Amino acid sequence: MLYWLTLLSDGGDFFNLFRYITFRAGGAFFTALLFGFLFGKPLINVLRKRQGKGQPIRDDGPEGHFMKAGTPTMGGLLIVGALLTATLLWARLDNPFVWLVLFVTMSFAAIGYADDHAKVSKQNTDGVPGKVRLLLGFLIAGIAGFWAAQYHPEGLQNQLALPVFKDTLINLGVLFVPFAMIVIVGAANAVNLTDGLDGLAIMPVMIAAGALGVIAYAVGRVDFTEYLDVHYVPGTGEILIFTAGLFGGGLGFLWYNAPPAAVFMGDTGSLALGGALGAIAVATKHELVLAVVGGLFVVEALSVIVQVIYFKRTGKRVFLMAPIHHHYEKKGWAEPQIVIRFWIISLILALLGLATLKVR
Repeated sequence: MLYWLTLLSDGGDFFNLFRYITFRAGGAFFTALLFGFLFGKPLINVLRKRQGKGQPIRDDGPEGHFMKAGTPTMGGLLIVGALLTATLLWARLDNPFVWLVLFVTMSFAAIGYADDHAKVSKQNTDGVPGKVRLLLGFLIAGIAGFWAAQYHPEGLQNQLALPVFKDTLINLGVLFVPFAMIVIVGAANAVNLTDGLDGLAIMPVMIAAGALGVIAYAVGRVDFTEYLDVHYVPGTGEILIFTAGLFGGGLGFLWYNAPPAAVFMGDTGSLALGGALGAIAVATKHELVLAVVGGLFVVEALSVIVQVIYFKRTGKRVFLMAPIHHHYEKKGWAEPQIVIRFWIISLILALLGLATLKVR
């Protein structure tokens, strides 16, 4: 919205700053951060009052989690509200990729909100049936995949770009939209599975979003794409403003989610943020790089898949408990120890993902 202040510029004054994506990304970051600090405590008070007993705790979960009973959930509303406000205020609103990512984020937030509300109101961990969640998620992701393909350059439409073999494109044809659906829904549910300890999910999401924001900015500039030898996708640079808002909103949320958490993000936050990461990857043609920068989420999801398949076939478990962060809890690791070590892993993976921009 503030981009339109450039109409008041003569090319060499303060208003000219609003032409620069980096300046507006900084504005989005501080706007979202301020939003989190201003509305965090009031939101938590409202959630605590309305939810009463807070988020239900699994009976079969780690013993240490029972002391978290009564903690309110739906804290993802704080993150989503912060990044939405920051994006609408600082991004160019005539950019289709901005609206694409916002559409996915808000739609998955709505699914998560319905799920959280069902859990809190019924005081059980069932929520919205899994099949309904998946169906709605795939529908939203299908729209997003088709949407993204319409705005990709002609030479990149329905193509899968490889991160290291940069001259190679795989033509997915009609399979591109189903592929995009798997990326977006997979990312949403992987982040959802990771959100099991205080502060565990939000920092890796922020790290992955930061890496994808840099990638979006790079592939949206023709001079950067020539130097880095990556595919040029005009318009994606504005996504950096969204990721800056996510980073600021995430920090504001982490202030209240740090152990011991005063609020959980819930499915409202985890599905929204995971869906956003998937949508950014599809928009920027870096779907495979998402598996690297978001590698922690991939491992968390795979640990559940492996556990379920192995248990059904043998009646035995690979892990003491899945997702894998619970396995380490069962092994006696302290919660902060798990969280910080997983943060470190996320940072390393994000740097590896960024390295693919130049590796050849």
